[in-house]
Amino acid sequence: MATYTRPILLLLCGLLLLTLVTAVLNTLVPLWLAHENLPTWQVGIVSSSYFTGNLVGAMVTGGIIKRFGFNRSYYLATILFALGCGSLGLVVDAWSWTLCRFIGGVGCAMIWVVVESALMCSGTNHNRGRLLAAYMMVTYIGTVLGQFAVSQLPTALVSVLPWATGIVLAAILPLLFTKIVNNNQTHAQQDNASVSMMLRLRDARLGVHGCIISGIVLGSLYALMPLYLNHQGLRDSEIGFWMAVMISAGVVGQWPIGRLADKYGRLFILRGQVFAIIVGSIGMFSHAAMAPALCILGAAGFTLYPVAMAWACEKVTHHQVVAMNQALLLSYTIGSLLGPLLTAALMESYSDSLLFIVIAAVSLVYLMLLLRETGQHSTPVAHA
Repeated sequence: MATYTRPILLLLCGLLLLTLVTAVLNTLVPLWLAHENLPTWQVGIVSSSYFTGNLVGAMVTGGIIKRFGFNRSYYLATILFALGCGSLGLVVDAWSWTLCRFIGGVGCAMIWVVVESALMCSGTNHNRGRLLAAYMMVTYIGTVLGQFAVSQLPTALVSVLPWATGIVLAAILPLLFTKIVNNNQTHAQQDNASVSMMLRLRDARLGVHGCIISGIVLGSLYALMPLYLNHQGLRDSEIGFWMAVMISAGVVGQWPIGRLADKYGRLFILRGQVFAIIVGSIGMFSHAAMAPALCILGAAGFTLYPVAMAWACEKVTHHQVVAMNQALLLSYTIGSLLGPLLTAALMESYSDSLLFIVIAAVSLVYLMLLLRETGQHSTPVAHA
């Protein structure tokens, strides 16, 4: 059986378009608000509302998929995302945009759950790892393309929203030409594998904790790194370039880090990733070291989630994988909700440098948890 079937390829094509727009909005929304001279704490609230929407979307999508199937759930998610995107052009106001970003966040999370669950249900123990790798690569490639679009195209609100909304709606087209089969047997078995049960699973706690930390790190970088660079005097095009550099490092690091995790075990690689995040955060305090520091943050930070997710999914049986996936996405969204909210408040009260202090501090806490696991787990065997 082929790994990349026609439905999977078309699903990934739609995901690429949606991820491109997500990356553009995640970078430009804080900058548009900054250009309106809104205080940093309000920018943080708007950014956190997006991740709040992610949290809600991750919670409700499982039931929507069971009732309507993958295709209709995908259409609904895409329309919600387009609505949240286009509504930004109605009025530039922090509280209105909080609602718009919340709606867009719900749509985005629904898309992620639909795509990830479809890949999980379509895959087997022999090819699920490759499907997950393809999913992460498409996600990050779309993100990089979005950052390059920011650096090369006009970034005014009225210039971006029309083509961004059009691309979101165009992402519906690939799934009009295929049908993703809903595995009813898998869903029936999942009734006995609740998300709360997965969150309490002791053997998978490192994966859950890793997804929370990943959410804090990536949420803060996505939402507040553009603001930090703006306060350093960089233009929008320069900010887009440096964000693209950071995310490109994450793309380049996907396959090597995945292979290292297969060879040396995920626990060892997780420790190395978290240590690298701490080093990259410290490097950001020197302007001369910004380029290598951003590359380190990208390579380590953007690969933390898939390694932590793979660790957790290896601890459960086949019929529990989708429930575990939802639990990990919930953990990630909780972290990405709290990260920008708390970090923005600290940046507003003290200094922009608190962005990297917070990232280093939470990474250090996770590193301590990882070091405590010495000798308690055998080297995990990857599915791929």
